[in-house]
Amino acid sequence: MNILRSFWNSPTGLKTTHFWGPTFNWSLPLAAAMDTKKPPESISVNMTTVMCVYSALFMRFAWVVRPRNPHLLICHVSNETVQLYQLSRWLRAQRSLEMKKEEGGA
Repeated sequence: MNILRSFWNSPTGLKTTHFWGPTFNWSLPLAAAMDTKKPPESISVNMTTVMCVYSALFMRFAWVVRPRNPHLLICHVSNETVQLYQLSRWLRAQRSLEMKKEEGGA
């Protein structure tokens, strides 16, 4: 019971935005993970790049904010990882298209 009470009253506990912000923010990496099943041609490079920059900035924010917010940090590390994977899928698909064009045109 003391563990629950201490979490409830902590500066990053259930009564704060330090808990609920990252909780709802998990929708971003989850959505990106679900998009890995879609074809790479449907990836928006601009949006994926923006999401990478966003997560990189907020990883730093989660680390330097007081109280430090590891929940938010883990969320943004996860989002950064999935977004970078999506960018790599798009790049591989673009290279594959270029190779096909070169082979067909040569």
